[in-house]
Amino acid sequence: MNTTLTDTQNKSKEASQIPITRYCLYARKSTESDELQALSIDSQIKEMLKIAEREKLDVVEIRKESHSAKAVGLRPVYNQMLKDIEVGKFNAILTWAPDRLSRNAGDLGALVDLMDQKILLAIRTYSQKFSDSPNEKFLLMILGSQAKLENDNKSQNVKRGLRAKAEMGLWSSTAPTGYLNEKRTDRKGYVLVDPKRAPVIKKMFEKVIHEEWSGRKLYQWLRDTNFKTKNGKPLSLSNIYLILKNTFYYGVFEYPRGSGNWYTGKHTPIITKELFEKVQDRLTRDNIVRAQSKEFAFTRLLKCGLCDSGVSADEKFKKLSDGTTKRYVYYGCTRSRDIECKSGYIREEGLIEQLLSIIDKVSLDKLGMEEGIEKEVERYNKFRSSVLGIKKQAEAKDKINAKIYAKYLLKEGSIVEKRELLSRLKTKLVLKDKMIYLEK
Repeated sequence: MNTTLTDTQNKSKEASQIPITRYCLYARKSTESDELQALSIDSQIKEMLKIAEREKLDVVEIRKESHSAKAVGLRPVYNQMLKDIEVGKFNAILTWAPDRLSRNAGDLGALVDLMDQKILLAIRTYSQKFSDSPNEKFLLMILGSQAKLENDNKSQNVKRGLRAKAEMGLWSSTAPTGYLNEKRTDRKGYVLVDPKRAPVIKKMFEKVIHEEWSGRKLYQWLRDTNFKTKNGKPLSLSNIYLILKNTFYYGVFEYPRGSGNWYTGKHTPIITKELFEKVQDRLTRDNIVRAQSKEFAFTRLLKCGLCDSGVSADEKFKKLSDGTTKRYVYYGCTRSRDIECKSGYIREEGLIEQLLSIIDKVSLDKLGMEEGIEKEVERYNKFRSSVLGIKKQAEAKDKINAKIYAKYLLKEGSIVEKRELLSRLKTKLVLKDKMIYLEK
C-alpha cells in the first residue's frame, strides 16, 4: 500500500496545522486633551471593519471603551480582553493605532508577553501589523514607549503652564464662590467679582468679627436668605469654614496647594487682609476655647442614633428663688453629620437613670465591664478589712457586689470614675429621641 502523501495532501495537512486567527476589534476613545480631535469610537470601528473585510480578517467580537490608557489596570474592557486572549477566545487584536492599546509600560509589557507565549499572534492597526517577530515586537514597544513619552511630556508641559499662569497672578481652576471665571478666550485665567454673591461673602467675614457669629449661625443665615452657589447649591457648614480660611478673598493664593509658593492674584479682592487675619484669630481662639472647655462625664462615649454624629454636652445655670444657683447639664447631638438633625437633648440626671436601668437589666459580663469592676470591688473590700478594721463577719454581711459598685459610681463617682466605668463597655451607647440604647 502506497503511504506517500501527495503534494495536495501535504499542503492540506500544513494548512490544518496553521492556527485560525480570531480578531477582537478594540476601539477606545481617549479623554486626553491631545486626542480630542481623534477619531470617535464609531469612526474607528467603521474604518477597521473596512480593513477586516478587505483583508478577510475574522473579527469575532467588537469591544468599546472610553477610559484613559495612562495608568495600568484602569480599563475594565481592555483587562477582560487580555484575559479572554489568555484562555483562547481571541488570538489577535484589531485596533486603530498602538496608542489605543497602551500608553504605559505595564500594559505594553503584557501585550509583548502574550506574544512571547504564542498566545497573541497578531496586532493589526490601520497602517501597521505586528506579529511575533523580534523586529515587529521591537517596533511595537518603541511606538508604545513613544506614546508614554508624549504623556509624560504633556504632563510636564501642563504643570509648567499652570505654574506660569500662577506667576502671572492668573487662576487656572474654577473660581471660588463670590467670583466668576472669565469666559473670553483671550482672557483665560482671569476671574471677575460675582456681583450677586461677593457682597454675601464679605458679610460672612464681617459677621464673624463684628457680630461674633459662629459657622453654624452663618449656615442658618445663608439658609434663611436662600443663598445658592453659581451651581444652584446651598453652602454646607464645611464649605463655610473653607471660605473663611481662603486667602483668595483678600488677593493672594498658594499654588500648588501646600507648596508654600504664594502669588498675588490679578483679581479684585472682596475683603481686606486685615479683616481676613482678624477672622483667622477668631477661629483659632474659638478652637482653643473648645479644646479647653469644661470636661463632662459622658461626652465621647455616646453617639446620635439619628445621624451617627457624636454627642456633646453643655451646662446651664438657673437662679432659684432662694438666691442660690442650680447647674444643669444637657447632652445632645453635635450635628456634625447632619446640621438639621432633630435629635433632642437629655439632662444628665435622666441619662444616669437610664444607664442604671441598663446595668440592672444586662449582665456586666455582657457589657464587658465585669472583670475591671470586680477588681475595683475587691480592692475596696480589702481596704475596708485592712485599713478600717472591719471584721470578717461584718465584711461578709456588708460586702458589695460589682453591679452595686457600678451603679454607685454612676450616681456618686467623679467625672473620671464615670468615664472610666463606661469606657469598659464593649458596645457604643446611642442617644435617640432622649433615650439611651446599646448599639446593636
